[in-house]
Amino acid sequence: MIKMKHTYLLAIPALLLAACGGSEEKVTNLTSNSEATVTSITSEKRDNYSPFVGDDYPQDVYFGDLHLHTSFSVDAGLVGCKLGPEDAYRFASGEEVVTSTGLKAKLNRPLDFLMVSDHGTNLGIPPMLWEADPDLLANEIGKKWYDLVQEGKGKEGVYLPWLQTTMKGIDQIKSEKIMRNAWTREMDAAEKYNQPGVFTAIIGYEWTSMPGGNNLHRVVVFKDGKEKVNNILPFTAFDSQDPEDLWKYMSNYEQKYGGSVLAIPHNGNMSDGLMFSVERMNGEPIDAEYATNRMKWEPLYEVTQIKGDGETHPKLSTTDEFADYGTWDINPFKGPAENTKRYETEYARTALQIGLQQKQKIGVNPFKFGMIGSTDAHTGLTGWQENNYMGKFPSSEPSAERYEEVLIPSPLDKKYDIMTWMEVAGGLTAVWAKENTREALFDAMQQKETYATTGTRLRVRFFAGWEYTKQDATRSDFAKNAYANGVPMGSDLTDGNGKSPNFLIQAMKDPDGANLDRVQVIKGWVDANGERQERIYDVAVSDGRVIDKTGRCKTSVGSTVNVKEATYDNSIGSTSMTTYWSDPDFDAALDAVYYVRVLEIPTPTWLAYDANFYKLSMPKEYPMTHQERAYTSPIWYAPK
Repeated sequence: MIKMKHTYLLAIPALLLAACGGSEEKVTNLTSNSEATVTSITSEKRDNYSPFVGDDYPQDVYFGDLHLHTSFSVDAGLVGCKLGPEDAYRFASGEEVVTSTGLKAKLNRPLDFLMVSDHGTNLGIPPMLWEADPDLLANEIGKKWYDLVQEGKGKEGVYLPWLQTTMKGIDQIKSEKIMRNAWTREMDAAEKYNQPGVFTAIIGYEWTSMPGGNNLHRVVVFKDGKEKVNNILPFTAFDSQDPEDLWKYMSNYEQKYGGSVLAIPHNGNMSDGLMFSVERMNGEPIDAEYATNRMKWEPLYEVTQIKGDGETHPKLSTTDEFADYGTWDINPFKGPAENTKRYETEYARTALQIGLQQKQKIGVNPFKFGMIGSTDAHTGLTGWQENNYMGKFPSSEPSAERYEEVLIPSPLDKKYDIMTWMEVAGGLTAVWAKENTREALFDAMQQKETYATTGTRLRVRFFAGWEYTKQDATRSDFAKNAYANGVPMGSDLTDGNGKSPNFLIQAMKDPDGANLDRVQVIKGWVDANGERQERIYDVAVSDGRVIDKTGRCKTSVGSTVNVKEATYDNSIGSTSMTTYWSDPDFDAALDAVYYVRVLEIPTPTWLAYDANFYKLSMPKEYPMTHQERAYTSPIWYAPK
């Protein structure tokens, strides 16, 4: 062993003490007994060399799913889902799991966050039935359900009758103790897998209002951990099917326990026009108080998920060639729409415009929401990728037969059945936040600095201001300058004294995905006659194509998809697009709303991947290619 001389160790603190002083000092070198003069760093004020000192804006976007069901949901566990909340968090954070049908599954990259949002109605009943939970067996209905499950009649004997009574708001179990046990297990799973800065597990659940079979579901998102959320039980559709009662529950939670909570409505394409109705559930017209409460508690909207896309409908946006994406025209509980009037209050684009109309009428905009996407899978697997699609229910996990399955049977007529082949593979929520924690993600969601994607992880920024220039689009400090001189997606743009607003947009492809076709600004406004209007502007396009005087590029990007092989290549399109745009048709006297839609080049759908993998021949009407996309939260302009 080599022995070190202690004189060196003694010299170090002496030198450090000298360096900390504010004047010149003499220090003796203990090894040579010679003297050295050390000048300490002066204490005078100095300019910071680092250009990032004081930066306090979101510099990263985080991708996740806020709407996923596990075996703790009755309509998942009793139709074959075996994976619980812990399995869901493991899969989302990148681990390999075995699915309910025995397949191995894994994501190509972990998500940044996940909220397991099991139905609050009879939460946790399926695993309690499998485990012969004594509290459940002590319940008369619980024992009846247990016996049916033991006989192999879980779906026909329990789930289907349960669905009918639940849609009517009837709770057959009526046990707070059973609910408490399940809710504790849900929270414990989130606490176990929550790793601030690495992977965020958010506590929440789904409120499942279905008045008359119309889907008014909301996912309820808590900012807090178990120590606060443990004070309450989920408010369910058994308590009320009126969202205004849900808001009262949320308000009580915040006031009594000091927590924070928000709710996110489903895509509204199965709401029979109720999602953005201008009437309350009691039949009275909405007023300023309603509008204020709705936007306080529901700042976001789920615009896309497995059960179809909810941006717009081709019968509403007749000049939008990209409108017919994942369109579901039929409500299995209601049949087809008799006219397009119902669509107006089901889809996000028209809802944003109706919100402007209501602002003029009642003084407050009730539909001033940001955008997110999610899966709404009932498999415990947030598998949204087209080439890794895990299905809506366990019965539609990968197989050669799944595309022929009836997803949602209609009680009216088979012709109104929703089929599995109609599914969209699911969406993602993108959040621009300061860090990957519950608190930072929640704050960003409240501020609506979010966007939805149909499953791709492309990156999008969207800003508006009055003083931006074309040169700002190419600055190396793009985001820093944009925040300093304007507002991001989800914000209000204050009056610019008659100027036309300027916009900065930046879009970058998913590193593992397709190139970009184009970037569009979708504008909605209410004209001088009070009528809703909309217009699409192509503001950036790939491959040297031209945007004409009408603000549109009429030339298709083309396609590299080989449907038979389920492949494509990125020989067309752009990897990124950054642009400056000023509204050429701006009228300072009119309210307006703007959001960005980014389109990728064509790629195969999950049906094409299935056909290739299982060597199938799909019917011609099945969509084998599509253009994945992102929808940003809007920016609103209001005149003085």
